[in-house]
Amino acid sequence: MGSSRRVNRGINMTHTSALLTDLYELTMMAGYLDQGKAGDTAVFDLYFRRNPYGGGYAVAAGLEDAIRIVLEMRFSGDDIRYLRSLRSPRGNQTFPDAFLDYLSRWRFGGEISAVPEGTVVFSHEPLMRVRGRVMECQLIESVLLCHINFQTLIATKAARIWEAARRAPVLEFGLRRAQGPDGAISAARAAMVGGADATSNVLGSANFDVPARGTHAHSWIQSFETELEAFRAYAALFPDECILLVDTYDTLKSGIPNAIQVGKEMRDAGHQLAGIRIDSGDLTFLSQRARRALDAAGLDYVKIVASNDLDEYIISDVLAQGGEIDIWGVGTRLVTGAGEAGGALGGVYKMAEYNGQPKIKISSNLEKMTTPGVKKIVRFYDTEGLMEAYALAEDSEDISSGEVLIIDPANPLRRTTMRSERRVELMVPVVAAGEPVYEFPSLEQIRDHRKRQLSELHESYKRLVNPHEYKVGLTQKLWNLKECMIAAVSMAD
Repeated sequence: MGSSRRVNRGINMTHTSALLTDLYELTMMAGYLDQGKAGDTAVFDLYFRRNPYGGGYAVAAGLEDAIRIVLEMRFSGDDIRYLRSLRSPRGNQTFPDAFLDYLSRWRFGGEISAVPEGTVVFSHEPLMRVRGRVMECQLIESVLLCHINFQTLIATKAARIWEAARRAPVLEFGLRRAQGPDGAISAARAAMVGGADATSNVLGSANFDVPARGTHAHSWIQSFETELEAFRAYAALFPDECILLVDTYDTLKSGIPNAIQVGKEMRDAGHQLAGIRIDSGDLTFLSQRARRALDAAGLDYVKIVASNDLDEYIISDVLAQGGEIDIWGVGTRLVTGAGEAGGALGGVYKMAEYNGQPKIKISSNLEKMTTPGVKKIVRFYDTEGLMEAYALAEDSEDISSGEVLIIDPANPLRRTTMRSERRVELMVPVVAAGEPVYEFPSLEQIRDHRKRQLSELHESYKRLVNPHEYKVGLTQKLWNLKECMIAAVSMAD
């Protein structure tokens, strides 16, 4: 089945997002139906194994987009005709008609719980729990991972950039370098979740009701006889939001002096030059010189914007060296998630229960071994109100008070007794019986939540190099279950 091919390739069809899945999800569904497992139930956890960028945390994102597409999924007539057209290498129809008939009536009817967007999360901490018939849980695996993996990666990158910029304004400038139009829109949203304050992407601005920001390109300057003429023309067109790009010819000898002259002319006419943008060269040195010249000219209100392949490391270095940047325009390395191996979060979707019985995946690689059973996440806060640790517990456990021993699954000898009074259960119900039961917050509310979450995370976890490792652990009861299941598998072998 893995080599299924389609016949009648010339037919023009219109397909729905129901086909936004991997082929093996459909082949497994067909197998479940054939084996009489259509009514069997399952629980799946969605989580990632390593914090992205070698960092100390991640920021959850993509939930609303993921849930909306799952609840809207229906197989259209064209979708079914396409699936019927698939053939094996021997020319046989890939999917049985009984399965295609089942798909034509399919809609998601299960339950989904999840961590709200903007929440600071950590490796092995489930971002989502899906419960329902095994066939429906299986079908939505790929689409959930597609949305959650990408947007969480980009939101985390944006948060790291925002923190590195010392929470100064960050502009998302990545449309032209994004992985296609869909990637550009998703990245714009995720960047806003994580820390960007505006986007250059006008469609993203319109879709998400967020500020659109931009300046002009070097080509604007080159289209005029002189740089000064170009600056004056732009200032006349946009007198209340004018940012001038000063590095087309010579930043110090031409760009900044001409911008200052236009800035003075604007001031005399009752307007203010909003800023200048530096897009190349030594940003620390040039910004220092620019700030000195602007202040000396009485233009201390003019902001300095920096761009040019920026990321959190460059921004941190520029500021550490005394750079005078007020606003950061970040494009390629933000929207592509640059810096993460393979450019992906690496989230996975693993079965935790089948027909009410806990399930485990065994691996010689401890990182890939799963934790069985239906679980909840409880976060502990220290006396200063900072995140201290999180525990995975069996869903029926009450750990709302008292001492709680947590055991690190990667190193069982590392055990911590939690006594913190403040404890928060992270996952909330989002979908029940196939219907939404969660009111999705606005993007601004998600951003506020992210700011609060990061303010509750100790600075040691935010370091760009060698961040502190957050405490994670299983409760004693959950650890005992895992040990027993590992032992049972070993004895069977």
